[in-house]
Amino acid sequence: MVFLTILLGLSPSFLLVGLGGMLRNRLSANAWQGLDRLNFEILFPALLFVAASSRPIAPAQVIAIAPLVWAILLSGLLAGALARRFGPQRFLDFAGCWQTAWRFNTALGFVAVGTLSRADAGLLAVTVGMAVPVANLFAVSALSRGNALGLRATLVKVALNPFLLASVAGVIVGLSGWSVPAPVLAPLRMLAQAAIPVALISIGATMNWGALARLDRFSAMLTGTKLVLLPALVCAAALITGATGPLVAVLVLFAALPTASAAHVLAAGFGANRELVATLIAQSTLLSAATLPVWITVAELLF
Repeated sequence: MVFLTILLGLSPSFLLVGLGGMLRNRLSANAWQGLDRLNFEILFPALLFVAASSRPIAPAQVIAIAPLVWAILLSGLLAGALARRFGPQRFLDFAGCWQTAWRFNTALGFVAVGTLSRADAGLLAVTVGMAVPVANLFAVSALSRGNALGLRATLVKVALNPFLLASVAGVIVGLSGWSVPAPVLAPLRMLAQAAIPVALISIGATMNWGALARLDRFSAMLTGTKLVLLPALVCAAALITGATGPLVAVLVLFAALPTASAAHVLAAGFGANRELVATLIAQSTLLSAATLPVWITVAELLF
């Protein structure tokens, strides 16, 4: 019954992804790329900022969450590295695919957190705020190594990431206890409300819906790391330590999210094989329709 409730809660999101697939040819490739850019630069940063800044954040909460989130990302990076021998020969192309083992779909996370009875978007926003800089640092560093990009250029790309800036700003406001003035917060909330529907439709429009037919050993290892191994590690660690509560449930959800839909944009920017990454994104997103409700159910029943 819990599984069915969660699946029904997520079904509108997957329907929007399907709508995007049907609308793919109604807009040009440039139009879809422009929509992704709008979401990346404005809509999602607004969502991250509003979610993180709308509730007080205790410094102890950040100190408790950050190491756990970073451990999840590092586990994805190390486990994904095991797929190197089965991947493309050029390291740059592998690096573009490798990032899918630890990066995460923030849009689906904010949808799925609503199905958790004891967690909220603010807690997920803090988790994302701690994860974004490290996830991007890992990804940009790997791609930079493959593209021979210097340390300074790498640091600039990471520091100017809109998700990072918005997340950090929201966490700072939450820690300070300062309330954003209503005339400023109102338009930010309007932008934030548009972020998730736009992102889900765009994911459907850019996905390769035949990707599951191309699931080989390499893609299965990377996708399995993100959808199965990471949430399993979080559950195992929680059971061993006896940890329970909303934070554990959010961490299980965070670990179980499919990979970031914009990973192919970053890979293409460095000159990596974009089609390989797009295929992995599609596989991760499609398979998460089966795996994500399972992990949310586990989180509800055990923690």
